[in-house]
Amino acid sequence: MSSSLRGAFAATLIVVFGLPALADGDPAQGEKVFKKCLACHSVAVGAPSKVGPNLHDVAGRKTGTFEGFKFSKVMIGMGEEGHVWTPEELDKFLENPKSVAPGTKMTFAGLKKAEERADVIAYLISLHPEGAAAQAAPETEGTPTD
Repeated sequence: MSSSLRGAFAATLIVVFGLPALADGDPAQGEKVFKKCLACHSVAVGAPSKVGPNLHDVAGRKTGTFEGFKFSKVMIGMGEEGHVWTPEELDKFLENPKSVAPGTKMTFAGLKKAEERADVIAYLISLHPEGAAAQAAPETEGTPTD
């Protein structure tokens, strides 16, 4: 899939999630902003974690569940309570990680500019749009039909 198609798909997903503030995110700009994150996070499929977990499929992932990474107790607890990294939750976390997850091992102070956060989120979704799309799909298994 071309990068422009991936970007359009990612933008569409963001709109589907009802997050108009994030709908303007630009995956190409997000990739540039994400360079601030590369010291601690990998994004390639199958790449090992660094100081932080691999973020290839973070959109739609249950918090604290990247296999092989040792998460803080707070991140594990959030995941056990059902927390999922939706674009909205990513936005909150990227703005101020310590306010969303007090006790997180992440030392990054956050991205204060909403545009940068929207771009990074669009970039992360573009890496693995299937994970983000799964969030929008209603669960039908075990649902009674009339």
